[in-house]
Amino acid sequence: MEEKIRNLIEEEVLKHGVSIDSVEYVKEGQNYFLRIVIDRDEPIDIDKCVEVTNVINPLLDDIDFIDDSYILDITTKEKGGYDE
Repeated sequence: MEEKIRNLIEEEVLKHGVSIDSVEYVKEGQNYFLRIVIDRDEPIDIDKCVEVTNVINPLLDDIDFIDDSYILDITTKEKGGYDE
């Protein structure tokens, strides 16, 4: 599933100046998370994460192949989450 998602979104995400580091679908407690880690040479702020989320959401909605309800989590490689 992760590879299918990467293939679906990677080209569009690259247009926004970031690359996909990893994609994972995990269950934490009662919730499922689709966690997409993005990266680029410069620090990534929360506005860029929101921008990428707004690109990815409609792509995922169009294919709708994930049966469970999940939380889309766009994050960065930097320790502690978003770079400030």
